[in-house]
Amino acid sequence: MDNGIIILAAGNSSRLGKPKQLLSYKGKSLLEIATEAAIGTGVSAIVTVLGAYADEISAAHQRSNINYFINESWEKGMSTSIQAGLAELLKLNPAMENVIITVSDQAFLTAETLMQLIAEKEHTAYHIIASKYGNTIGTPVLFNKKYFTDLMNLTGDTGAKHLIKHHPNEVTSIYFEKGFIDIDTEADYDNLTKQQ
Repeated sequence: MDNGIIILAAGNSSRLGKPKQLLSYKGKSLLEIATEAAIGTGVSAIVTVLGAYADEISAAHQRSNINYFINESWEKGMSTSIQAGLAELLKLNPAMENVIITVSDQAFLTAETLMQLIAEKEHTAYHIIASKYGNTIGTPVLFNKKYFTDLMNLTGDTGAKHLIKHHPNEVTSIYFEKGFIDIDTEADYDNLTKQQ
């Protein structure tokens, strides 16, 4: 089945005040962790969407098997990065059946987690496979092509969670044990580094 992966890395980390994509955990940047997870799935069509700090991040991250796209409209919200990433993936692979949307600040993301999403899609009739952690479900999340138009129609800072909430009967989930650990503030990062 043809799958693609979008890594969202365009935000300006406003609450942190510096690019969280470049924060280091266990010797790798958070974006590198997400990148290696994506590459580890064997999925060939991968797009990393950059925006704020694009030059700085590009200088630190150039992987030949990743397509980098700079979203000049990143300030208009996450929806623009999802749209940019999806449009780019469909250029690379017009026959794409599913897309996984993931973010660049989940320090415990692995290829195994992403492959679980793909495996779940292959074994069930659900069209949205989300990750479950804490008391919520969220990224990384797989959407079947049935939702590509809806993803392209998101607006503002509306992310994929909007679609998850609106189509509960179409959603199943996998368990992502430490998925709730993401980095928004200096305190979040301090807590993470204490676990190294």
